[in-house]
Amino acid sequence: MGEIQPEGFLAVPTTGIGTGVLVLHAWWGLNDTIKGFCKKLAGNGFTAFAPDLYHGRIADTIADAEVLGSALDENYEQARADIVEAALFLKERTHQADQRLAVIAFSLGVYYALDLADTHPELIQSVVIYYGAGDGDYRNSKAAYLGHFAEDDQFEPQSNVDQLEVSLRQAGHQVAFYRYPGTGHWFCEPDREDAYDENAANLTWERTLAFLKKTSTV
Repeated sequence: MGEIQPEGFLAVPTTGIGTGVLVLHAWWGLNDTIKGFCKKLAGNGFTAFAPDLYHGRIADTIADAEVLGSALDENYEQARADIVEAALFLKERTHQADQRLAVIAFSLGVYYALDLADTHPELIQSVVIYYGAGDGDYRNSKAAYLGHFAEDDQFEPQSNVDQLEVSLRQAGHQVAFYRYPGTGHWFCEPDREDAYDENAANLTWERTLAFLKKTSTV
């Protein structure tokens, strides 16, 4: 194939082709957790691509992540362009000229996923967000939305989540938001040992997989 792969991680199912899922990483960067998530998607028949928004850099501590995340947001127009490029690559890679993609985003990536669905509705058919929010009216989007949120999240106030849900519903979108008791930010990331909740993470995966399978037939 002639398409040029942007910086990132591509996971392909054994069949060689599957519905495209764009994965946007948290403020840690494109680490093994995100790569493992992409492989898990591929194992279930999806073609997953996670663009490397940090271009090779990875953070292990909150302090380092704050630096990288702030730098990305300061240059958000380039980040948005990188994400559109990644989506177009994935669409070409999966030969989905007549079918839109799904996008799954963690924390920092959520703002960009919401933005992508709203500014490029022709590309995105479904959005899955993990413990992150955004502000906007999202009236241009044509996507369905699934959200997974922590019960006690010091980085994403419940008021932000509630406002996002209201905005999406007012814009006429299909929305399903879930809150997971006893969890905090990063509860789905196994490398964050202080936050990881295996039972909650498994439930988010089951719900995400069912949602992707349902919306990919639209």
